[in-house]
Amino acid sequence: MYVGKLGKTSDIGLFRETRHKFNVEQKFIGDKAYIGDNAITTPYKKPKKSEISQLQKEQNKRLSSRRIGVEHMICRVKIFRVASEKFRLSRHRYNQVIMAVCGLVRLRLNCSWFLSVNN
Repeated sequence: MYVGKLGKTSDIGLFRETRHKFNVEQKFIGDKAYIGDNAITTPYKKPKKSEISQLQKEQNKRLSSRRIGVEHMICRVKIFRVASEKFRLSRHRYNQVIMAVCGLVRLRLNCSWFLSVNN
């Protein structure tokens, strides 16, 4: 696990370092930053001085609609500013704080799901 690891690490770098922990058959969905990895489905990129086809645009929309839920969860974690800014407490507390933030986000998600089901 990379919680609390010092220094900046890009998403694709982290993925490539931990890829061996997943099933070889497993596929992932990523944004245009992940282009070039066979295990990751990425949207079509517009070529220079050209346009992508209507079919490619529709496929990009479908892919984006599948990814948006995850992007919203990342945003909710970053609202607490623990994962998006410099951590100002002791280094050994980071793991505890980020896990508490993730727990709060999950609790809120479960409560909103529970309320929507019961209405």
